[in-house]
Amino acid sequence: NRFGAVNELGVFAMTDKGLKGVANPSAIFLSSYREDVPGSCVLVTQEGSRPLLVEIQALVDDAHGFAPKRLCVGLEQNRLSMLLAVMHRHAGIACFDQDVFLNAVGGVKIIEPAADLAIILAMQSSHRNRPLPQKLVAFGEVGLSGEVRPVTRGQERLKEAMKLGFEKALV
Repeated sequence: NRFGAVNELGVFAMTDKGLKGVANPSAIFLSSYREDVPGSCVLVTQEGSRPLLVEIQALVDDAHGFAPKRLCVGLEQNRLSMLLAVMHRHAGIACFDQDVFLNAVGGVKIIEPAADLAIILAMQSSHRNRPLPQKLVAFGEVGLSGEVRPVTRGQERLKEAMKLGFEKALV
């Protein structure tokens, strides 16, 4: 963004009349989101100063080889390892014999720790093969002792979720 702040995010759509600004990019990232699917959780992330809703998908399945697979697309691999260890130590959920695949839908790359809670919820939903409650969003950093820590701009994140019809939030 040549004339604005360096941490601002602009989203544009290519139309037959050229580039047009997208007023609500969260709606684009959630256009295919289904609430009744196990392994899916909506995260309210922060891109610059803009809250953005993104679907986090997880697939946890029995490993079919000697070493379970761990794959992240759009999320940090090391963070996944840490969150799996926290789940095992503090929730008694062992995934050492499970393949774990994570995806931030829409090609978004998420590097903020606020994604931790949504990642854990998506993994647990997939592991138990039960969808999360409808109209739920999540964000929060998960510490090594299992606590959920607040993240910056929580109120702005909640307002963005409410604008898109979400009624419950785990923060």
